[in-house]
Amino acid sequence: MSRKLENKIAIVTGGSTGIGLETARQFALEGARVYITGRRKTELSAAAASIGPQAIGVQVDSSRLDDLERFFDRIATDEGRIDVLFVNAGGGAMLPLGAITEQHFDDTFNRNVKGTLFTVQTALPLLADGASVILTGSTAASSGTPAFSVYAATKAAVRAFVRNWILDVDKTRRIRFNTLSPGATRTPGLVDLVGPDAAQQQGLLDYLASQVPMGRVGEPIEIARAAVFLASDDASFVNGTELFVDGGQAQV
Repeated sequence: MSRKLENKIAIVTGGSTGIGLETARQFALEGARVYITGRRKTELSAAAASIGPQAIGVQVDSSRLDDLERFFDRIATDEGRIDVLFVNAGGGAMLPLGAITEQHFDDTFNRNVKGTLFTVQTALPLLADGASVILTGSTAASSGTPAFSVYAATKAAVRAFVRNWILDVDKTRRIRFNTLSPGATRTPGLVDLVGPDAAQQQGLLDYLASQVPMGRVGEPIEIARAAVFLASDDASFVNGTELFVDGGQAQV
């Protein structure tokens, strides 16, 4: 049986853990050669090894333009093209209005907005005709969450990028831009929002599950399978959309 991403060159930023790692794994299982990026070298090397020989880990801080230029110069030399670009690097912390600091604002916007913009812009000359670009959004951009306004604002910006970029790129290149917006998903990045205490982490997951019509949080593989769809030719006429993988949370 043919694989959906056979002989494709895929990039997954923020690929050392959680949704990024599982998506990189699924891309590789579907036949892609996958480059994963991250800021922490030890975790990145372990992630690439866990996927297998089709994965290459490259240490990159997506908020640093010199890192991005160095990385995509390597891709140009080693591969000459990009077929799938999954821009997943980012993150955030919880602070309510009244406690938000300039450092918190700058860090969140640099990681989620600046990093996304310049990752795509730097990669643009390497994107193959018909390439798929997927940006990681969030249900946080569609509904209110206490103490999460800065993160939510960055993800609203990511959604806005997609709506506009589909109009910027030469139509003859057939490049697709889509937003993949997970709901609450069981990842280290999510549970770490409340610190290292296991009981508090489980309490957060239980609370989030109570807000989801399906009554549970998502698993990384469920988000990854949706990313495979958007990356593949199965989604050849899907462009500019926001695909929610959230158990119905954004619909109620």
